[in-house]
Amino acid sequence: MTIPDFTSRHAIDPLAAAAMGTDELRHNFHIGGLFASDRVNLTYTHYDRMVIAGAMPVEAELTLEAIKPMGTKTFLERRELIAVNIGGPGRAVVSGKSHVLGPRDMIYVGMGSDVVFSSDDRSKPAKFYLLSAPAHRTYPTALLTIAGAKRLDLGSLETSNERSIFQFTNGIETCQLVVGMTELKEGSVWNTMPAHIHDRRMEVYLYFDLPEPARVFHFLGEPSETRHIVMANEEAVLSPVWSIHSGCGTSSYAFIWAMAGDNVDYTDADPVPMETLR
Repeated sequence: MTIPDFTSRHAIDPLAAAAMGTDELRHNFHIGGLFASDRVNLTYTHYDRMVIAGAMPVEAELTLEAIKPMGTKTFLERRELIAVNIGGPGRAVVSGKSHVLGPRDMIYVGMGSDVVFSSDDRSKPAKFYLLSAPAHRTYPTALLTIAGAKRLDLGSLETSNERSIFQFTNGIETCQLVVGMTELKEGSVWNTMPAHIHDRRMEVYLYFDLPEPARVFHFLGEPSETRHIVMANEEAVLSPVWSIHSGCGTSSYAFIWAMAGDNVDYTDADPVPMETLR
């Protein structure tokens, strides 16, 4: 049995967030240390009960186990899961069936399953970024390669946001998880600007493919009370329903965005006019 390390994050209201300093913002919204050898590191949030985790099998296989806040015998007893591999080639064994995940491939796992993760090469271990939310029914396991994801090419170099968006869960049935990935082209640094909010769904970003010593300045807060958190490679940040979520890097990078809440409509967002940002 692999005993997961976990922390919990309680929901923060916008007035409290507006009064926070750097350390408080990072304590409540920033998630670091996701990937450690032969560990499953989890953060249990009170934003739509989303769980964010990293699993990096090197010498051993990693079995996904329940944690106390779930109140269940198994991790997926009442949950669904999406795992995105941002490392070397690996495998996810779902209820006895093995699935190969190359770099940037994704697998959806439905309620009631058990999952074991492994790497094909310990010198280049897989890094499974895990996202889980409560489920009301079981949908079938679905493997989606990065080549099979719906791709949208948007933005331009003139606005420093030329990017490719990969909609992982497009065409896959889920209860409430919506997940995708965005890659910025070389020379582009802005993501999700103009900004938006969506009161129906929380969101979380994982920034990766960010070289040292580059950083991303991630913006959050109500449109009229924005703040920022400085993000390094393979770090995640929570975005409550009342908050914008946008970033600007010192180099190009990629990020995985994931949502949970009332619907699974990619386009259901409330735009924030640039002139209202403060």
